[in-house]
Amino acid sequence: MAGVEVTAESRPATPLWWLLFSAGGVMSAFFMPVTVFLTSIAVAADWLDEEELLDAVRHPLGRAYLFLLVSLSLFHGAHRFRYALVDLGLPWLGRRAWLFYGLATIGTVVCGWFVLRL
Repeated sequence: MAGVEVTAESRPATPLWWLLFSAGGVMSAFFMPVTVFLTSIAVAADWLDEEELLDAVRHPLGRAYLFLLVSLSLFHGAHRFRYALVDLGLPWLGRRAWLFYGLATIGTVVCGWFVLRL
């Protein structure tokens, strides 16, 4: 843009939010069906014992998986909801990025607390 100088201080954090949005979309699309299958269908059909599932969740990789799945899905949903409100004609609410991403951050902290307590 002519006449507009973009410095490190004036550049918004938009790329970060788009990164979390896309990572959350990929995690949700690829791994949420697997999680739903394992926690509902496989356990209900006795293909997987509940204790085996709990052991898998308590493993450090299982904890990391759950944390990433939940936290990135929260940021994906926050970003999608923010821009949906803008598309619905509420740009003043869409400009309150701190509200949406703040709630996703709080959800991430709560998820981390629960995952560490497993």
